[in-house]
Amino acid sequence: MITLRYLSRADVIAAGGGDWPLAIADLREATRLLRTGEAGMEAESVMPMGRDPRATAYGLPAFVGGSYDAAGLKWAVHRPESRGDLPSITNTTFINRLNDGRPLGLVESAYLTRMRTAAVSALAMEHLLPRPPARVAILGAGAQAKAHLAMVLALFPSVSEIRLWNRTGSRLEALVADKPSRAGVTLVRCAEIVEATAEADVILSCTSAPEPILDDKAVRPGRLIVQVGYHEVSFAAIAASDVVAVDLWGDFAEKSAKSLFQMYRAGQFPPARVAADLAHLVVDGWRPPAGASLYFSSFGLNLFDIALAARVLSQAEAGGIGATLPYL
Repeated sequence: MITLRYLSRADVIAAGGGDWPLAIADLREATRLLRTGEAGMEAESVMPMGRDPRATAYGLPAFVGGSYDAAGLKWAVHRPESRGDLPSITNTTFINRLNDGRPLGLVESAYLTRMRTAAVSALAMEHLLPRPPARVAILGAGAQAKAHLAMVLALFPSVSEIRLWNRTGSRLEALVADKPSRAGVTLVRCAEIVEATAEADVILSCTSAPEPILDDKAVRPGRLIVQVGYHEVSFAAIAASDVVAVDLWGDFAEKSAKSLFQMYRAGQFPPARVAADLAHLVVDGWRPPAGASLYFSSFGLNLFDIALAARVLSQAEAGGIGATLPYL
C-alpha cells in the first residue's frame, strides 16, 4: 500500500522547517546540484486570477537529486491582499521520489517559501557585503518582512540596529510585537523610508509595492539592496548599482513583474550586466570589487522549495510527524 504523508504548517515546524542553518545548508546543496546538473527546474506555469497582475497562480516544478532524491510541484496562489483568516499567498507542495516516482507527501509550504526566500537574502548578505552588517533596514511588515526580521536576528550577530518601515503603521506595530528583538539589537520604527534606510548597510525590501519605492538615491558604495517583493526598485536605482546579482537568470525574465526583469524587457538592462548568480557566489566564491554598490534581485527558485519540502518530509517520516493518508 502506498501512503502519502500530509504536513500542516505546525507539522512542518515540528519537523525542522524553521531551522535557519538547515535552510541555508539546503540552499547551498541545491545550488551545487543545479551546477552539476543533478537538479533542475522547468519554467513556471502562470495563470492570471483577475485584472490585478498580483492576483496570479503559479505552478512551479523542479527536481533535486543527491540525498534529496525528490521531484515535485509547488502550487502557489497570490492575491493582492489577505481576506479575513485567509492569507494573501497560499502554497502547497507535492513531492515524489525522484528515482522511481513514488508519491511521498503533501506539504503546506507558504512557511517554507518564506524560509527559503529569507535564506537566499542571507546568502546574498554573506557573500556580497564587504563586511558583516551592523545596520539593516527592512521595508514592509507582511510575512516576508517577518521572515527576514527573524533571519537577521538568528544569523547576523553583527547587527546592532534594525530599522523598520511600512506604509501602514498598525501592521508595523504588529510585526514588532510578534518578533521581539534579541539582546543587543535595537528595533526602530520609522515613519519614512529615508529615515529607515539612511544608515543601512543592507536594505531588505519586502513589500508588494506595484511602483518603485527605492530610487537611485538609495544606492551607495558598500550598501546592498535586496529586492524580495514585487516592483519596489526603480530602473534608475538598478542602473546606478555597480554590481547587479540574481539568484538565477532564467526564462522567467520574459514574464516576471520583478523590477529587474521589467527593465530587461524594456530594453534598458542587458543580461550580460549580471555580475553573479547564486552559483557564482556559493559554489565559485565570486566576490564584488571593494566599495561597489550592490543590488540583488531575488526571484525565488522552485528547486529550493522542493529541496526544503523533501528534507522536512524525510525528517517528519523519521519522527512520525504528520498524518499518513492512503493513496494507492
